[in-house]
Amino acid sequence: MESKKYSLRDPSLFNSQGLIGGNWKFAPLGKTFPVIEPSTGDVLQQCADFTKQDFIDAIESAYDGYQEFYSSTTAKERGVILRKWTDLVLANLEDLATILSLENGKTIGEARGEITYAASFIAWFAEEATRSYGDTIPSSYHNTTVLTFKEPVGVCGIITPWNFPAAMITRKIAPAFAAGCSVVIKPPSETPFSCIALAKLALQAGIPGSCLHVVPTKDREASLQLATHPKVKKLSFTGSTGVGKMLARMATETMKRVSMELGGNAPFIVFEDANLDLAVAGAMVSKFRSSGQTCVCANRLLIHTSVVEEFTAKLVAKVEALKLGSGLTEGTSQGPLVNASAVKKVDAHVKDAISKGGILRTGGKAPDTLKGYFYEPTVITNCHPGMAVATDETFGPLAAIFAFTTEAEALALANDTELGLAGYFFSKDIGTVMRVAGKLQVGMVGVNTGLISAAEAPFGGIKESGIGREGSRYGLAEYQNLKTVTIGNIQD
Repeated sequence: MESKKYSLRDPSLFNSQGLIGGNWKFAPLGKTFPVIEPSTGDVLQQCADFTKQDFIDAIESAYDGYQEFYSSTTAKERGVILRKWTDLVLANLEDLATILSLENGKTIGEARGEITYAASFIAWFAEEATRSYGDTIPSSYHNTTVLTFKEPVGVCGIITPWNFPAAMITRKIAPAFAAGCSVVIKPPSETPFSCIALAKLALQAGIPGSCLHVVPTKDREASLQLATHPKVKKLSFTGSTGVGKMLARMATETMKRVSMELGGNAPFIVFEDANLDLAVAGAMVSKFRSSGQTCVCANRLLIHTSVVEEFTAKLVAKVEALKLGSGLTEGTSQGPLVNASAVKKVDAHVKDAISKGGILRTGGKAPDTLKGYFYEPTVITNCHPGMAVATDETFGPLAAIFAFTTEAEALALANDTELGLAGYFFSKDIGTVMRVAGKLQVGMVGVNTGLISAAEAPFGGIKESGIGREGSRYGLAEYQNLKTVTIGNIQD
């Protein structure tokens, strides 16, 4: 049964087709796959399911497309197109947020926030397009000048996750277009419709159809063309560390540029001098935003022993005030998880922690009063490194609280992971702030805040959490080649 409990100002934005070679089309033989609405467990809509040959066709078209796009436009003109796209996204915010909430499960407030966040990346790279400067370098040779130029890498394979189905698209393809590249996108099969809607608006803004291809599929072998086809020159992937490693290995066969934003196991440290109300507010944002399904979510809450009980009591009170329900229902503050597997993983982590001495303070089960993929926001104290939650990213609404006594102990616990995406800590002491920020082994640090993601801030990790940076002034360079031109014998 397909869910139809929604209304859109522009129904054409909710499209189940793919975009290849400038044409919206269904898959060969009408093949489709179901997209499930997490709030109900029902089929939201069928989506076109494309083949290996469709990916090859898209790549071939994109290869010709980027060369024409780059040679026929200036950086300023590409910026103008991106600004038009930004305006269209914001003009259609309510429809885009509704689509996102339906397929992902986020509350409508969170969905609106994501669409605004997605638009911010387009706006940012509209401006960065004209700031792609080269250099004039003094040469060590007489009568010689060294120049550098920045050129598009070419066709970019884009593989995005379901947890931010709009923002992860724009954060990757806005800089690609600013640089003059073309893209072939494999959207997440759980949430393909946000990508499709954004692509429709991008075409309206003036992005050439030969430079933007959206190819939904459930066929992993088909999508691997983005990692293996020789005409794809860059691969950008956001997802699990295991899949990222596999794709990176495959991409090396043709020496593709790669950007990998992979898993996290973020520590969230509260020192004894912290403002506890501020720390609890930060934990609520960092842990329970999107029902705990973000790669930068706090996975381990490390709280100083002198304040652990007071912090826990304040956190439990906030958590128990959350209201579970459909993202489109008025008053909902916590939506569902994406699928049944996600619910099972959270429940496994909860049961493992309790079996090993963890104390359940609130939550701890899937509610039996709601249809769909829900799990109660949960807080467990007395956690320790022997539990699964200490080493495995939960990706759900479980706040696991670990106690510590010294800064050295907190840092040892925080850094005891092969991952290094984000970390957070709360302290009023400037010495602690500078010292701990320097010693946390992560790519991004939030100090006295649980919000660290913005278009202007470099996003990315170290260790096994990825390669490269997205957003910021550094994000454009990920889609450019640097060419050196040495001009000799100038005076002859």
